[in-house]
This record gives sequence, structure tokens and C-alpha cells, in this order.
Amino acid sequence: MQKQSSRLALGAAGVTVVLWASAFVSIRSAGAAYSPGALALGRLLAGSLVLGAVLLVRREGLPSRAACPGIVVSGLLWFGVYMVVLNWGEQEVDAGTAAMVVNIGPLLIALLGARFLKESLPPRLLAGMAVSFAGAVAVGLSMSAGSSGSHASVLGVLLCLLAAGAYAGGVVAQKPALAHGSALQVTTFGCLVGTAACLPFAGQLVEQAGRAPLSATLNMVYLGVFPTALAFTTWAYALARTTAGRMGATTYAVPALVVLLAWILLGELPALLTLAGGALCLAGVAVSRSRSRAAAPAGTAEST
Repeated sequence: MQKQSSRLALGAAGVTVVLWASAFVSIRSAGAAYSPGALALGRLLAGSLVLGAVLLVRREGLPSRAACPGIVVSGLLWFGVYMVVLNWGEQEVDAGTAAMVVNIGPLLIALLGARFLKESLPPRLLAGMAVSFAGAVAVGLSMSAGSSGSHASVLGVLLCLLAAGAYAGGVVAQKPALAHGSALQVTTFGCLVGTAACLPFAGQLVEQAGRAPLSATLNMVYLGVFPTALAFTTWAYALARTTAGRMGATTYAVPALVVLLAWILLGELPALLTLAGGALCLAGVAVSRSRSRAAAPAGTAEST
């Protein structure tokens, strides 16, 4: 039974990683027609509608009061600040630089998890994260070098750093909330908190939706339904069954999948450095999720 639960959690994490990787392709289209705040609000509105409908159908109701602090903090930081600031940051720096800077997020998650959640930092986790981060840097450098419009402003780098910090803080705040509410409850109400925080951008969203091409609007809706509603729920399901540090390390597979999706969907042939970086990202994830023979038995927090 425990082994089956571990496999389900690993599968949920895999769904999250694939959908978050696909989001980068959709953001390219939607971001050309929508400003950072409007795009974040539109995405969150779509996600909230889907999550709210599922919550009503499943009749899960409200989470317990003990889950509320974590839901509010993760909603503000991860669903609100992170989405707006990352959209803005990617307008100020090239995609490669953004990828490199934002990928300090998993490292921050591991450190914050150790400090506030009392999680351990096993050597394999740290080694795997180091390998994956090196791969993310390689992917970022190759993307920057291959971009004709490559640029990196101080503001853009600071925004990406803020995005990484908001992401890490949101994950660490969400972890204890999952002990008092289901993955669907925590995700739904976190998304609603983020939506409320982004309401000041409602005017921009209405104005830009009137002149945006249909493809950009459809991509915004896709971002809300799949990389937000579905992927954040599968993330919460997996996070409830493992440590924040280990889940953060799993997201290092995203750069490798972004390269693959850009190759398949956009016809962007990756350079050798990009391929090597993607391979390092995946290798690091494999190391960080592996267990030594002396590891704790199944049923501990390290089991997925």
C-alpha cells in the first residue's frame, strides 16, 4: 500500500513537471499580448473557476482553520507575487538569464525547509541539486548565447531573484497547510488568494482582452486550467507525501523538458550545450531522489 502511494506521488510530481514545462511555451504567446499583471490575473481566474467547480463537485468544503495561515501565505507569495514578478522579469532579461536566476528557487526551498520545517539535507539531495543547478546554468547560458535579443538588466535580475524567493517561500508555507487540508482545498483557496491579490490588474486584463489575438487568450486560459489548476493540485498531492526540499529538486527536470518541448512544438533545434545541460538537470533529479541503502524504510517523508 505504501509503495503504491509512493508511486502515485511520483506520478503526480511527474504531471506537475511536464505541465509546468509546457507553460513556458504558452507564456511566450500570451505574454506578447498581455502585460505581466493582466496575464497573471487571467491565468488565476481561469484556474480558480476550474478548481472551484471541482471542489463543489467533490463537496470537500472549507479547509480547517489550522490550514489557513499556510494557504494565505502561499497564495500571496506563490500564486500572486511569483506569477506577476516572473512575467515582468522575463520582459527585462532574456529567457536564459531568467531560467538561471529563477532556478535558485529549489536551493532556497531546501534551505528554508531545513530552517523552518526541520527537514534534513541528505548528501544525495545536495549533490543532486548541485548537478541539476549546473545543468540549469548550462541551459541558460546556451539560451542567452543563441538569442539575438539577449539582454539582462539589473531590474530584470532582481525581479527574477524576487520570483525565486516568492516561489520558495510559498512552497515552504504550503507544506504545513497540507497537514490540515487536502491538496485540492489548499490549491483552490491558495489560487483564490492569489486571484484576489491580482485584482488591481483587472482593468488591464479587460482592456487587453479586447484587442488580444485569440491564440494569446487561449494560451492564457490553458495556463490557468492545466499548469495552474491541475499541476498545482498534483504538486500539492506529492508535496504532502515527501519533503519540500526533495519536491523542489524535482522541478529541475523542467529546463530539460522545456528544451524538448521547444524542439518539438516550436522547431527550435537545441545546441549541444543545451542538450548537455538538460541531461545534467535530469541526472541531478535522479540523484536527489535516490536513496542510499542506509536510507529510512518506506513510510518516512523521504519515501517518494
